[in-house]
Amino acid sequence: MNVSSVWHAPGHTGRYRERVFAARDRLAGEHADPRGTQQRVLTDLVGFNASTSFGRKHGLGRVLTVDDFREAVPVRTYADHAPLIERTAAGERNLLSADAPAVYFTSSGSTGAHKKVPVTPRFMSTTFMPFYFAAWAPLIEHFPEVLDRPDAVLNLKHDPLGAPPVTGDGRPHVGASQVDFGARFGEPLSAEPGTGAPWAMLAVPTEPGDHLERAYLRLRLAVQSDLRALIGINPAMVAAVPYQLNLWWSRIVKEVRDGTLGGLPYRAPDPERAAELERLAEYFGTVRPAHVWPRLRALFCWTTGVASLYLPALREEFGSGVAVLPAPVAASEGPVGVALDRHASAGSLVASASVYEFVPADQDLAPDSATLLPHELEAGHDYHVIFSHVGGLYRYAVGDVVRVVDTVGGVPRMEYAGRGGRSDAAGERLRDAEVVRALHTALDSGGLALRNVVCRVEPAVAPAAGQAVAPAAGQVVGRGTRRATGAAVPGTPRYVFAIAPRTPWHERETARFTAALDGSLAAQSAGYARARAAGRLDAPAVRLLDAEAFDRDWHGAVAAGVRPTQVKDRLFRQDDALWDRLTTAPRG
Repeated sequence: MNVSSVWHAPGHTGRYRERVFAARDRLAGEHADPRGTQQRVLTDLVGFNASTSFGRKHGLGRVLTVDDFREAVPVRTYADHAPLIERTAAGERNLLSADAPAVYFTSSGSTGAHKKVPVTPRFMSTTFMPFYFAAWAPLIEHFPEVLDRPDAVLNLKHDPLGAPPVTGDGRPHVGASQVDFGARFGEPLSAEPGTGAPWAMLAVPTEPGDHLERAYLRLRLAVQSDLRALIGINPAMVAAVPYQLNLWWSRIVKEVRDGTLGGLPYRAPDPERAAELERLAEYFGTVRPAHVWPRLRALFCWTTGVASLYLPALREEFGSGVAVLPAPVAASEGPVGVALDRHASAGSLVASASVYEFVPADQDLAPDSATLLPHELEAGHDYHVIFSHVGGLYRYAVGDVVRVVDTVGGVPRMEYAGRGGRSDAAGERLRDAEVVRALHTALDSGGLALRNVVCRVEPAVAPAAGQAVAPAAGQVVGRGTRRATGAAVPGTPRYVFAIAPRTPWHERETARFTAALDGSLAAQSAGYARARAAGRLDAPAVRLLDAEAFDRDWHGAVAAGVRPTQVKDRLFRQDDALWDRLTTAPRG
């Protein structure tokens, strides 16, 4: 039985609901003894993998406590694990895990290189599936209508492949959203909401790399359904939907009227719905998701990081009463936190998934970094995440930073705060989270809103005589006007922020925002404050882009062959080609 047909099986919805709530209850029950749960995870993973090549080298058979584990294994990155992962992918066994991988998840990570994350059956049953089911509990508990019909949910991340690429040992090397967990791991109930809809398995052929055409086909089908929820996980995918509706509107309406899909006969023509869609566009002058799906109730995606800057306004595109529920704090390598209620951003630590350790985010990670355990974390602080699980990752620094919001039920509740790397041109050592918080403060100080933002370091350019601002090619304030705010000291590095405003910003607003951002960055980062005071770093500059700049940029990346789930918001964009692709205004 394929993923789509699972949702049409008699009694499926009831069984699915029971499984989801049981998983949430299990995770919540573990909060009664989180330290004991963590010890049991450690005992299980070292016992299961003690006889592997890694286990023998590091003496896992002698590990009894977390302190033993810290002594035996240094903090590691993907690069440290990669040699054994590559040998495993080539067909060797018993290297990292006693369990053979059934699939390898791909992840672009922060470098853009495609990782191979080994996914074993034991990892799936022990680490992955409990949090995966529990993640859907707030959605289906508070918005039960999402399960009333298979086509009530538009699942943007679901993208199965008929012939996935494989590694040397013949295992699929794909994204987590491309794996049929029912067929691969014997978990038929794992089919997500929306995977039984007509757009889940497209009825017309597409090229494997033509991600934009598949996105179009799904939207074309979805406009004929009464959607109640949209699942994106990656918020950039959700942000693209309003743009896509307008970009493809004429084609969508024509295909609805003609009963075609991708130009091929699909089902009976629907001139009534086509006429209704045309009236909506004519009346409102534009097309918003709220017009097309007036009974939409919820969005499900990450809500923190850069997305926290644009989601409040984006939500209005989908309807004034639409809720935004946070996707889990997780990476391809494993979970960290999952929301067990309707908190806007944070999820509780999944105590039974991995052994978790943390390092304060202001410290650089090293093999011998001193780590904190979950019960030692403090609310309001940022931490690097290190986890170890039975799938064969040991003291693995995933590269993400989380912020502890509070402690509920004995475990910390945390939200994603950005990547763990730093931007450091002059000793400022800026992190994603610091810049995002500074942007929030600066925006709020002037009542401004944006569609998206990136930044990078550039050498400052001296202003021309008599000018208060420095001209710079490609810098846009409003549509068609090119300039940057803030005087510059020639040659001194400065941060340039490329911003697409939600509504146009006036020049004085932009100047006030830039000054406020400078002060907010100094308040968030002592390194930035010192670099500014010492003259090693110049005042920031702002380039205002047109409203659709980030939408075009996202489509450009997807059109180039990058899977939509991998085209994520990246705050720091130092690559010249990527920067130019975003900031170059369209001709005409």
